[in-house]
This record gives sequence, structure tokens and C-alpha cells, in this order.
Amino acid sequence: MVSTMVVLREPDEVFLLCHTGGDAAVSWVEQIHPLTLETLHRSPDLAGGPTWPGGLAAHADGSLHVVFGNHAHRLSASLAVEASVTLPRHRPYNSFVTLPDGHLVAKDFGGILPGGVAPGGPSDTEVVVLRPDTLAVAATAVVPEPSIARLSADGDIVYVVGTTRLWRLHWRNGGLALDTDFAPHYVTMPGQTYGWDAVLAGGAAWFLDNGEGSERYAGTFRGVGSHTTPLHLVRVDLGTGEVDLHEVCGLPGGLIANPPAIDLQRQRAVGYDSGNGVVTGFRLDGQHRVDGIAWQRHLNHGAHPLRFEATGELLLLDHRPEEGGEQAVVLDIVEGRELGRVATGSPVQSVVFTAPGWHDDAYICSFTTLTRIVA
Repeated sequence: MVSTMVVLREPDEVFLLCHTGGDAAVSWVEQIHPLTLETLHRSPDLAGGPTWPGGLAAHADGSLHVVFGNHAHRLSASLAVEASVTLPRHRPYNSFVTLPDGHLVAKDFGGILPGGVAPGGPSDTEVVVLRPDTLAVAATAVVPEPSIARLSADGDIVYVVGTTRLWRLHWRNGGLALDTDFAPHYVTMPGQTYGWDAVLAGGAAWFLDNGEGSERYAGTFRGVGSHTTPLHLVRVDLGTGEVDLHEVCGLPGGLIANPPAIDLQRQRAVGYDSGNGVVTGFRLDGQHRVDGIAWQRHLNHGAHPLRFEATGELLLLDHRPEEGGEQAVVLDIVEGRELGRVATGSPVQSVVFTAPGWHDDAYICSFTTLTRIVA
């Protein structure tokens, strides 16, 4: 069993997405007790396919949606299966986004799979729009290069981080169309490799590069990166397409598999290099551009960061096998000051998702452990 992510639905409802491994993996969803993590209800096994962490979301219509492997499923709040569909390509589909009108958008994963297996098939990305009720395919569009990152969306505009460029597609009038006038090239130097998930904020897409090599994960990303070009925080202006690159620590061997954290209110962007165990807080100016380094810390962080908007707190992780495993660390995002630290009980580094809870708490998933921490 692998746990991927937690989502919240109604007050005190917490759902956990799990899956097995291999080329014919299955997924399932558990409703867990918000405090004790005890399993209260479990869905049937859900058809999956080639393994890569998928996604779970609570929809405005009251249902739950799962995308994992090359399948999508709609579940009731009691975890009964209401609809299922096999997605067009025999590849993993790494999660999805939900558009304002309720449609789901997913895409196939174009990277190397665990064990170093190439995905095979076309050297492009097919983006699919699914009806939220039946999961029937409502529209498709092709991005002309592979994409490893998860999708991002701003209203009805969907952004895809390809292996060299940032692409966008427009959902309108029941159709999905690639914007041929927008394809800024962010891979601009020898040795630089593709980016992962993009955060959309302040009129820009923010992501981290040098993501190639994540299939070498061996319980940690520390020390397994092989890039000679330092890892960057990438900012792409969504109006002009202008690209800015900012080194996170300037060291070779950088590697990541997740997005940065952006706080426009406090004028901070936080990037990290999991291969070298460095986290950097960048200052932002009045135009939401990087204006130097505000702070830097040595943390072996690999998961999605979790930003608490009201307090300016940032939840990161620090994998320390010499001290028994991973620790959760809360920082002040402005100064980088450590506010608290606690062991999660996970022997491996998390490279998946953290989530807020209902009771001044948070949930942390790793491939071995689900942890609840309390403020």
C-alpha cells in the first residue's frame, strides 16, 4: 500500500487515496477518522494501470473523483462507485484539475516510470476533458511534447509544463484548444532539464526545473541527482511569456519532483533542491518578480510544501535517516525562522502531498506512512 494524498469534504470528513504498484496497479479511497486516522469506510478496488501517484478531489456536486493509472472514477460520498472510464493512452495519468463548470481535465504522464521504464508510445501529451457525471470524454487536445508535471488551471485556462516549454490551452464552448501564440521556452541552457508542477500567482507561472531523474528515488532524493547545471526557480510571465531563472543554491546534482510555494501578500517565493537538501526563500518586489534571497536553510525536503495563508506559516519536511526518519518542520515564510518540528514516523522521504486538517492540524503522506500533526 502507498498513500498519496488526503482531501477534505464536509466538516470532519477526511478521505485518503491509496494504491498498489506495478504496471497493473489498483487504487482505492478510504474515509478516515480526522483525529485517530482509523479507517471508517473503504471503496472497492478501483481499476488503475501503470503506476504513478494519481489524484483525488472532492467535487462541488458532492462526489469524489479519482484519476490513477489510465482510469478515472466517480465515487459517492459513501465511496460507492458511480462511474468509471478507461483513459485513452496506456500510461499513467498523474492527477487532474477541476474547471469552474465542473469538468475534469487530465493528461498522460510522459516521464520515466519507477524502475527506469520508458513510457513508450507517442512523444507528445494528450489532454482530455471529462464530464464530471459520466466521465465521458468531452474534448481532447495535443501538446506537441511530453509533460511530466501535473496540470495547473486559472479559470478555463489550463497550463501544461512540457519538457522544454510552457503551454496553455483554452476551454470554451465545449472545446479545448491549444494556444499557438503562447509557448515560452524555459529550458535555455545546456544540462538544464524539465520542470514539475506550476503554481499560478501574480500573473506568472512558477515552477522548479531539473526534474529529470526522479525515477531514481531510493527512499530519498538526497544525493541521487546528476545534473551539472544548478536547479532553478522558474518564473514565466503569463502575459509576455518572459522567462526568469533563479538558482536555488547553485550546486550541481539538483533534483526535485514538486512545486514551489508562492506568497504574494508577504512577497516571498520558496524553492528547494531535494538533491542537495537546500530550501531558499526569495524576496519578491512590487511587480511580483524575484528581488534577491531573503533566507536559506538546509532541509531535506521533497514533498509538496503547504502554505497557511492566514498565518504565513509554511509546512516543509526534513528527511533525517540518521535520526530515525522524516520530521515535519514549520517555518515563518518571511524570515525562514523555524517555529516547530516533530517526527512524522516515516522512514522514507515524502515526495507526495501534505494537506490541512479541520482542527489546526495537517496530514502528511509518504509512501509508507500517514501522519497527523497538531499546531
